[in-house]
Amino acid sequence: MAVNIVKEKTLSQVGLVKLGATKEEGGTRAVTYTIGGDAALPFHHFEGKIANRPIVAMEVQDIEPNWPGTVKKHFEGVLDKPGEWAKKCVDEYGADAIYVRLEGAHPDGADKSPEDCVAVVKEVLGAVGVPLIVTGCEIEEKDNEVLVAVAEACTGENLLIGFAEQENYKSLTAACMVHKHNIIARSPLDINICKQLNILITEMNLAHDRIIIDPSIGGLGYGIEYAYSIMERARLGALQGDKMLSMPILCTVGKEAWRAKEASASEEEYPAWGEEEERGILWESSTASALLQAGGSIFLMRHPKAVSLIKNNIEQLMKDNSY
Repeated sequence: MAVNIVKEKTLSQVGLVKLGATKEEGGTRAVTYTIGGDAALPFHHFEGKIANRPIVAMEVQDIEPNWPGTVKKHFEGVLDKPGEWAKKCVDEYGADAIYVRLEGAHPDGADKSPEDCVAVVKEVLGAVGVPLIVTGCEIEEKDNEVLVAVAEACTGENLLIGFAEQENYKSLTAACMVHKHNIIARSPLDINICKQLNILITEMNLAHDRIIIDPSIGGLGYGIEYAYSIMERARLGALQGDKMLSMPILCTVGKEAWRAKEASASEEEYPAWGEEEERGILWESSTASALLQAGGSIFLMRHPKAVSLIKNNIEQLMKDNSY
């Protein structure tokens, strides 16, 4: 007896955003990625087309990061060389893209100048052929200087630059519009602010297909269930035709996962928790795996083994399950 299986019907799809630009397109990238475009819930191939696989970007900083030794040991010898660090991430660890975090610009830290930060981004661009995601030190006044300078210096590269927030989005939006880059719109785990920020940015005439949503995810055990629900609501809104929630979603997995003591606390301090590095890898990869199911399109990660695990997970989930 034939069985009729009810399938969800959608009105629209997630928007498409392209990262990077080849020489023919005015940039220098050897490879570009188009993300988004899904016409169904995550990996529901049986209900609609899952157009493009999610990508994984590995984090590179312009100063030696304050990371646990279990992560830093995999980048020994290159932590003070952003270009070589990025090349290691791509060539050895399979990163799809590089996430350049300009933490050295922080006024209370190295206080690097916009020119110094531009030089770091240029160094990474020269070292790898994948698209770049670039963020500042998260101090509004300094980021307005640094990120605008990066956008201008890298005209044509089609970078993804962040973060634009509700109280501080105009300078970066204008720079991305003039110099033809994509922008990360970050909201504090609030679907209404997320939507409103996208409205504000598009009102400045930056196209929908140049915006990526960062919902400010929480790591495993630290608000991930709330992050999941916000991402799920955004995906459902996109499939129901809400254009201001239709942008692909970025997840800052590495930062959120490794700030948890369960991921970074020493084995001596908590012997019952098990081996330190294995625990951290599982914390980061589990965080990414959950948010992958919620509809994430870009994952910013740190540990090479966690990257390998989530890339394998993505490949498995991208297999057609239509019936």
